[in-house]
This record gives sequence, structure tokens and C-alpha cells, in this order.
Amino acid sequence: MSTPFPFTAVVGQDDLRLALLLNAVSPAVGGVLVRGEKGTAKSTAVRALSALLPEVDVVSGCRFSCDPDSPDPGCPDGPHEPGAFASRPARMVELPVGASEDRLVGALDIERALAEGVKAFEPGLLADAHRGILYVDEVNLLHDHLVDLLLDAAAMGASYVEREGVSVRHAARFLLVGTMNPEEGELRPQLLDRFGLTVEVAASREPDRRVEVVRRRLAYDDDPAGFAARWADEEAAVRARIVAARELLPSVRLGDGALRQIAATCAAFEVDGMRADIVMARTATALAAWAGRTEVLAEDVRQAALLALPHRRRRNPFDAPGLDEDKLDETLEEFGGSDGQDGNGDGDGDDDPDPGPGGGPGGQPEPDDAPEGDGDAAARPEIGEGGEPQPSGGDGEQSPARAAEPFRTKVLSVPGLGEGAAGRRSRARTEHGRTIGARRPRGALTKLHLAATVQAAAPHQRARGRSGPGLVVRRDDLRQASREGREGNLVLFVVDASGSMAARQRMGAVKGAVLSLLLDAYQRRDKVGLVTFRGSAADVALPPTSSVDAAAVRLESLPTGGRTPLAAGLLKAHEVLRVERLRDPARRALVVVVTDGRATGGPEPVALAGRAARLFAAEGTASVVVDCESGPVRLGLAGQLAGELGGTAVTLDELRADSIASLVKDVQGSRRAA
Repeated sequence: MSTPFPFTAVVGQDDLRLALLLNAVSPAVGGVLVRGEKGTAKSTAVRALSALLPEVDVVSGCRFSCDPDSPDPGCPDGPHEPGAFASRPARMVELPVGASEDRLVGALDIERALAEGVKAFEPGLLADAHRGILYVDEVNLLHDHLVDLLLDAAAMGASYVEREGVSVRHAARFLLVGTMNPEEGELRPQLLDRFGLTVEVAASREPDRRVEVVRRRLAYDDDPAGFAARWADEEAAVRARIVAARELLPSVRLGDGALRQIAATCAAFEVDGMRADIVMARTATALAAWAGRTEVLAEDVRQAALLALPHRRRRNPFDAPGLDEDKLDETLEEFGGSDGQDGNGDGDGDDDPDPGPGGGPGGQPEPDDAPEGDGDAAARPEIGEGGEPQPSGGDGEQSPARAAEPFRTKVLSVPGLGEGAAGRRSRARTEHGRTIGARRPRGALTKLHLAATVQAAAPHQRARGRSGPGLVVRRDDLRQASREGREGNLVLFVVDASGSMAARQRMGAVKGAVLSLLLDAYQRRDKVGLVTFRGSAADVALPPTSSVDAAAVRLESLPTGGRTPLAAGLLKAHEVLRVERLRDPARRALVVVVTDGRATGGPEPVALAGRAARLFAAEGTASVVVDCESGPVRLGLAGQLAGELGGTAVTLDELRADSIASLVKDVQGSRRAA
């Protein structure tokens, strides 16, 4: 087995190390979500933590790691005889993003269950992670059906496998640790709330610290065992401190004053539910134990808030995580009391109570600047058209308009039955959903269609020499259930940012409509992309991504002005779709064109736009044109464009969910007519 990078050799990242160590001290804190850019030692630190955890006692021969002092009475390997136990290191089990349901929860031998009536069960990753760490790298990319299983196991402390009347249950209590890059998309709120703590990590911009990171990494790569040996004393010291803090934890007193501060802080930041209060209380207690104290101080409450609240205070997907620290300090001061607060002889005031090698609750480095990226790509000025006044808008670039308040939109869906990634938008053949038929399995059987299997086996019972009550089932008899559910799509926005769109303050309403559609895409687990056109060319403001947040940022900074190269925008969108089909051929696309339908600039701009639109119709790409034309006199150009695309046109008012028109029926009806 390879030698892991030592936990204490990780440079900086004090918040990350502290959050992991607090969970090692008190697993009841509920795990850690690590958010940050790539290459910031997220996975390295998590994998290194397992080497610091104390060993666990398990029942000898139990595949489910039952505690010999209190074995699970429902363990599939039970009942267990008292006395026989063994000690082993705590496990860290990694859940791959592409894992199957059977790999996560375990699998039943369906053939033996039908023929012999026995529960032949092969444990999955949840059983392996019991009383250890379950680590999910890129947790935001985990499929929805696996997220649902994780939520159930985390809530109940047990995993249930039920298939065609055969049921198996086993304990599954684990420390859930996830890492993610926010640029690749956000987590569902239900799973986000299941993580006790969250930390934001970023690479240091200090040259000396970056040099030390490189120096240690190269030394480790040259001689992993030798590098680990040089850090053995520091690792042993942190391991001993974890054990001491665990022993001290039951003696830590959480006074009424600290509890009042916790409750006031959660109320002040308007977090949902009571889980935040409970997690803050457990975190503050663990902080005191880690510092070697038996009293929770105000500084523990403050640090607990910084770790436990940022991911819970988000009111919508586009709110940046984080806390207003000035507001936090005002709340703690207002509701501070004399019960175990400042002035206690056990406290260190503003000093760092954690001088040890594992990081501490105080003395955190100042947050690094946000990673430099292309967040302002959408705001790059283009060479404007010179001299010629525009029909409806300004000639030059105008400052970005603020988006209007978002609203709940009607459901836009792709007609037909797809086979793309699981989501919540369009109909698709999936592993989860309602059963619509049966077929022979291709590869491993995942969902048994019992009636079809019995029907296939029944005619052969006499030839197979059946003599008892059991059904003689062969592999060829098994039938896979065909199911219909929902898939996520690629929603590609093609937004007109020309001068005509800026007229009559329309751009604010347009941005509000696109922002509303982005919110809908977030909820339906879609990929999104953004193409804009203005002046003389089109620009891919955001290549297709799962990060709806990034699309919202680009939209907010989108400038307007210049002519309307509609054909260029459509051709650029067509090229984006062509590339995406090569990358992910199963994911179907929905093109949303936001424009008033005008086309200016160059020879025959209207005819050229029509020819570009017919490319989408020829390929059967689902499309919707959001008609942004306003005023008493309307030219109906957006409707003509929708006809060329083979899609449908809707106005901004019709896009709202409470409008009378049925957008889904319009989209499907237009596709059938085409």
C-alpha cells in the first residue's frame, strides 16, 4: 500500500485541517465539505486524516464492522457471540462519482433469493465505511440517485437494500467528507445541509509559501517513506492529541451563555431548521476539547459559526457562501454573558489556543484573494460599429444593466425519450423511475422485473427437473426492468446583447428572465452554456458547464450595444453543440434564443440568420425563442425565427409559470408538426 502524504506536512490550509481534526475528535459534528479550486491539497489532506484516527475494535469475522461492546442486533452476519473481537485501523472508503447503486449499498444474489429463498448479500461501500470515513471526491458531480441513498443513510445511520420483497438492513454510521470545485456546479441543498462544516480553500499567493509547497511535494514524490518518517513525530503528537481530546470531550461544559450566543447567531443569519444550532454546539464543544479546556468560550462559538454556517445561509443558488464577520461579532457581543465567556481563567482571550502542529481555531491566515479567472470574459469590450445609428438602440457599448427580479418559469423540456444523465427536465430511460417494460439485461442485472422473470422461467420447470417448492431459475431467465424517469439536458442560452435590446430598458427584464431560467436549470440538474452576440460577432461567454453560478456571473456583467449579428450568434451556438455532442453524445440539448428577432449588419442579415436557424431544424434540435419585442407595434420577427428553428416562440410574460399558455405543450406540439 502506498504511503500517504503526512497530514502535518500540508502547508497552510489551517481551516481545512482544523475542520477535519474537529470531526476526528467528535464524529457527531457531521463531516466536512471542502470547497475550492483545483490543486489546493483538498484530497491530500482528507486522505492523510485516516492515518491519524485511533484504531477501532470490531467483532471478529463481521463484514459490517460491528462494535463488540454494542453489536448491531440486526446485523446480517449476526447474532454475534460476545468476546471475540479484533482491532484494526479506521477505514477511509472512497466513493467514485461513477459508482453504481449496487456498489454503494451492496447487492443481493437475485438468483439464489428466488431459487433458494436465502439472503445472499454482498456488502457495499456503506458497509465498508461504517465507523470510518466515507470520502467523495467531486461530490457535486455525484448522480442524484446516489445522493438520495447517502441522504437516507446519513439520516438513519443505516443502509437498507430492498429488492422484490427481499430486504437487508445494516448499520452505516460514517464521517462524510466531500470535496468539490464550485466551478463545476453546486450541491443539492439537502445534501449540502448534511455536511456539518464547510471550508473554502484557495492556493496561497505568497511566493515563500508556494515554494515550500513545491519543495515538500517533490521531496515526498522522491521518497514517500523517507518523507513520512521525517514527519512521524509530528503525526504521533497530533494522534495523541486527538485521543486526549476525545477523552476530555464528555467533560466539556456548554454553558447557557454559549448556547444563547449560538441560538442568536443562527437566528441572526436566518438559517433554516435547527441542524445549524446543533452542529454549532457540537463544534464549539469539540473546539474546547481540542484546546484542552472544559469550558466553551465565546471564541469557540465564533469559530464554530465560521465553519458551520456559511453553506447554510445561502438563500438561493447564486448567493455566495460566507458570513459577514462584523455582523457575527456584533451578535456575539450583544448576546454575550458571564457564563464561561471572557475573563475565564481557562481562556486565552484573542490568542491562538492551538499552537500544536495540527492547526487551531485561532490565528488563521487571511483568506487568499479569489482565484484569478475569466469571470469578466463576458464584459470584454468588442469593436463597435462606427458611425451608423441603430434602429432601436445605442451605437456604442452601454454599461451592464441590472437584472430584474427572477421568477418561477414554465417547464421547458426536450420532446421524445432520451438516455442522458439523470436529472429533472426531460423524459428518459433511466435506472430509476416508473417501470414501463422488461428486457434481457445488458451486463450486470440492476433492477429485476419479477413478473417477467417468472414468466420466462415457468415453461422450463419440468425440463429442469423441478421437484421442490423453489422455482428453478437460470441466468437466461432474468429480466431487467425498463424504467422511465427524467434526464438533465444541456440548456444553451443564445442572448442578444445588441443596441436594439437596450432600448426601453428591456435588458434588465431580459437578464431577469435568463436568470430565472438559470435557476430552473440549477434545480433540474442541467448543464448550461451562454453565447452572446452584439456588434460584429458572437462570443462564447461561458462554455457548457454544470456551474450555474458561473453563468449568472457572466450574465450580470454582460454589456449591450452595437448591431445585431443574429446569424453569427446562431452559428456560434451550432458549433458549441457540435463539440458537445462529441464529448457527451447522450445528453440532449435545448437551445433558448433570447432576442427581439432583429438582424442587422452585413449583407442580407435576415436571410443569413434564416439559413443558420434551419441548421438546428435539420438536426432536430429542440429550441425556444424568448420574444423580447415590446411596444404597441410589433414586427413578429422572433416568431419567424422560431419557425425557421423548428421551435416555438414565447413572450417574456408567457415564460412565467403562472401565465395561461402551456409552454410545454407548445414546444412538443411544434416539434410534432415539424
